[in-house]
Amino acid sequence: MTTYKQILVHLDAGRRIGEAVQCARRLAEEQGADLAALDVAQPALVALPAVADLGATTLASMAAIDAERRKHVREAFDAAMVGTGPAARYGQLAELPMAGAFAQQALYADLLVLSQPDPGGGAGEAPRDFNESVLAASGKPALILPAVGPLPQTFASIAIAWKPTRESALAVAGAMPLLERAAQVHVLAWGVEDEPGPLDLDNYLKLHDVPVRWHRRTDEPADLGELLLSQVFDLGVDLLVMGCYGHGRAREWVLGGVSRTVLRSMTLPVLMAH
Repeated sequence: MTTYKQILVHLDAGRRIGEAVQCARRLAEEQGADLAALDVAQPALVALPAVADLGATTLASMAAIDAERRKHVREAFDAAMVGTGPAARYGQLAELPMAGAFAQQALYADLLVLSQPDPGGGAGEAPRDFNESVLAASGKPALILPAVGPLPQTFASIAIAWKPTRESALAVAGAMPLLERAAQVHVLAWGVEDEPGPLDLDNYLKLHDVPVRWHRRTDEPADLGELLLSQVFDLGVDLLVMGCYGHGRAREWVLGGVSRTVLRSMTLPVLMAH
């Protein structure tokens, strides 16, 4: 079977640290992988308006905020590491841009474990487009956990949102260590004809001994993102695998419609690749 050898989990004060670390530990144990956790923080000073002289008191206050935030992250990480399971290397970075700093380390991982941002936001947290930017900059598959709700203990049932594109193909390849261990895999496709030529996804998955059940629809609806999330809910799957579509523009990442809907409204883990 295919396996991950290095898993990297992102730690953020505004995201699910405990659940993310525990999920990554379960995967590391299942896969026999090495595990690393990285706290990449935006200094509190960055959020202040640009002024000529902040003063020693303000600078000291900002440093105290950063130290308290890092303390909170480390304590949450240590709490999640209690009990049996694989160890994890812990690291901290305070570089800007945050996504670029994390993506540089992600180059040496087989799988990233990220989390959907807290809708409330807060000081020192990663930017709203952190996950998309990391996916684009690193080229690595990322398991993104929803901000709320229980997480599955295993990925026994998986759905693939399939399009014959580079992004979808990278997501399927990146999820293969999970797909090969799944009891059932659903392939959801809208408006996708059988690819011409001797190779196709169905045979590719069968070569990996992945059990497949296809769900084909002739036309792709305008509200595909909502329909996709509704269908995976009805199927009761533990994980959705799909490509991440979008492009960078100035200082923000602009997502495609389906990717944007899924990342904002997801209620189950999603494995994405760009």
